[in-house]
Amino acid sequence: MRVVIVGATGNVGTAVLRSLLAEPRVTSVLGVARRLPDRTAEPYEHAQWAPLDVAAEEPDEVVVGRLAEVFRGADAVVDLAWLIQPNRERELLRRTNVEGTRRVAEAVARAGVPQLVVASSVGAYSPVDDDAPRGEDWPTDGIPTSHYSVDKAAQERVLDELEAAHPEVAVARMRPALVFQADAAQSIVRYFVGPLVPVRLLRRGRLPALPLPAGLRMQAAHADDVADAYRRVIVERARGAFNVAADDLLRGEDLARIVDHGRVVEVPPPAVRAAVAAAYRARVVRADPGWLDMAMGVPVLDTTRLRTELGWQPRHTAAEAVAELLDGIAVGQGLRSSTLRPATPRPAGTSVLPLRRRGDVGIPETLDRYLLGLYLSDHFTGATAGLERAELMTSSYADTPFHAELAELTEQLRAERELYRDLLDALGVPRRRYRQAVAWLGERAGRLKLNGRVTERSPMTAVLETELMRGAVLGKIGGYRTLREHADELGLDPAQLEELIDLAHGQIDLLDRFHAYARERAFRVGRPLGSDDVAEG
Repeated sequence: MRVVIVGATGNVGTAVLRSLLAEPRVTSVLGVARRLPDRTAEPYEHAQWAPLDVAAEEPDEVVVGRLAEVFRGADAVVDLAWLIQPNRERELLRRTNVEGTRRVAEAVARAGVPQLVVASSVGAYSPVDDDAPRGEDWPTDGIPTSHYSVDKAAQERVLDELEAAHPEVAVARMRPALVFQADAAQSIVRYFVGPLVPVRLLRRGRLPALPLPAGLRMQAAHADDVADAYRRVIVERARGAFNVAADDLLRGEDLARIVDHGRVVEVPPPAVRAAVAAAYRARVVRADPGWLDMAMGVPVLDTTRLRTELGWQPRHTAAEAVAELLDGIAVGQGLRSSTLRPATPRPAGTSVLPLRRRGDVGIPETLDRYLLGLYLSDHFTGATAGLERAELMTSSYADTPFHAELAELTEQLRAERELYRDLLDALGVPRRRYRQAVAWLGERAGRLKLNGRVTERSPMTAVLETELMRGAVLGKIGGYRTLREHADELGLDPAQLEELIDLAHGQIDLLDRFHAYARERAFRVGRPLGSDDVAEG
């Protein structure tokens, strides 16, 4: 089977990708995403990839045509593309979530794909005021005060239309409860909480009590269990709706116990809603009160159909899924996609090898020790400033399609700086730390230029930063060429220097592509960097 996953880099998308890659009946997987992941990292390295935005501001015919071309020859398409933030841009949310689904559905029909599996949600269901489990026949009219729920209900109507017009397409609707895994920790923090809330206090045992709205009950499922449900639906070419949730239903005391102390403070829901509304207006949190309305109103899911017809059984409890998520939040866990990026970029796994030697390393009498030492020390100083700049760019442009590659560039530069440090020590060259300190201060001072903006970075900054970084990498190449010229005399391995030069040319290619992206947006009114990038999966 050939499967295409639209939105394969998010919470559910990454889990579904893992599950399908382990399924013998699935012979190839193509991931489609607006922001491609690091294609050298697990699990993304095992799939093919195509960059495509279902919410592109282009005519429907153009986007549907592109999607149909990507879908052609597939046995199943899985649509997981969904935008949660920016919460306040309602038009953009609907264009992605509802019209994006419509575009995918039209492309599936045009390409002749026999099955479409779509990520719906418990949020699509109409509200209830009891704990009686509801099956898939419960109405899907949504909760009016939740934009997420309203869009999920509208998405269900899009699928109704597809089934009526194209009965030959097996349409499956997955309606899971909350989906958690440790690797999604930081994406969930970014979507719902924001940077001003001290989420690290969620480390076990740190909170004296857990305040929760009275009457809250919650279902959840581990992402791997939800992915297993998707896998079963795909390989069996099932159609219709499927509820997905673990067996246990969590209440306030259960959640407090997971946090490790068992003490819960129940707060009247209207008071909680007022507090959430105030925090949202003040931009302290990113979730509006509609999310609370949905949490308090959705039904308990009956998962009998999935279990009896497809043999699905969860391997994790809801409590285990929540505990894993909290542990992930406490340590900043994530993966190498823009959607699931960790709190701090992890090493890319592509760091430069340790300093390789071809003999005794040292500066011979045939070379001017002072001048060469000064030259190498200045390059080490440049590596220090370049690393500082790369770290800033990685954090500043996290919402662009280039975040994963910028994070990888940062780790490469970090490793190269360590290599230069080893080189200076091996050659007996002083590092001249005062020069690194001056470079560090200079780089920090350079961040203070306003470019006409007092409280935020100017869109022009990305263009200028990239040009500066490109010049620095070109200078670095010159330094490696100089070392290669004298490699035999210095006792260095010229092959490693060639590798470093090739690596630097790859960095130039990345910076050129990012520069093209930045300059196209920097001077255009109303289109800041990252404004047209959506969260997938």
